[in-house]
Amino acid sequence: MGCVTGHQVKKPFFFIQMTDPQFGFFNSNKEFAKETENFEKAIAVANRLHPAFVIVTGDLINKSGDTLQLAEYKRIVAKLDPSISIYHVAGNHDIGNDPQEKDLVAYRKQLGPDYYTIKYNGMLGIVLNSLYFKSPSGVLKQANAQDKWLRQVLQKAKKDKSKPILVFQHHSWFLNDPEEKDDYFNIDKKIRDKYLPLFSAAGVSHIFAGHYHRNAFGKYGLMEMVTTGPVGRPLGTDPSGFRIVTVDGNVVSHKYYDLDSIPDSISLP
Repeated sequence: MGCVTGHQVKKPFFFIQMTDPQFGFFNSNKEFAKETENFEKAIAVANRLHPAFVIVTGDLINKSGDTLQLAEYKRIVAKLDPSISIYHVAGNHDIGNDPQEKDLVAYRKQLGPDYYTIKYNGMLGIVLNSLYFKSPSGVLKQANAQDKWLRQVLQKAKKDKSKPILVFQHHSWFLNDPEEKDDYFNIDKKIRDKYLPLFSAAGVSHIFAGHYHRNAFGKYGLMEMVTTGPVGRPLGTDPSGFRIVTVDGNVVSHKYYDLDSIPDSISLP
């Protein structure tokens, strides 16, 4: 659908994956004071650390179409240093659990495309709308368009020997085991079995997701499925925080940090 190209600086870099700020979730859409506190803290830390970019992997708000929640999210995003790129990923609370065409139109008007690529210092990032895998019935035309586009991107990446190749989406393909049963927090196995071999064959090394409001980790062959805990309300023992991902050539490493335990600086190789 599109391509966003960052500065081509040939040296190690790091970026921040935030997910599920989900304005309104702490207090059932009555207000979002805690979400504001957490997200302002996260953006302030990003300004201090100055990553190559920030990517927010979905559920920016809790109630799809809520103008106040979205306005607050965008107000805080505007505080990010303009020299730091920020990328958005569509989540089920952004476009609905069963999205329709009107939901996609509204999302794209406010936040831009729902699938695209990011290129930075040799890294290829592929941003996907995972609702096209999870519940595509109301948007089949768009789901098919993303599928066609994705296959072309992966084919070109394999041909160009792009390294590393990272995928970003809201729903995890699986939490711990690619053979695990279908669940609200993963993508149905019949769809999973169609796409995981495709990613692996193209050389994708990591898939980063959210949605679970906890951290989880699994592998499909050598490919890592990384599920990151929330900037917003946690649903498990992992505290609110974000993930810092370091890229050094083909080597990708990552660590989740509590919002209150983030280092003063990030050491690069």
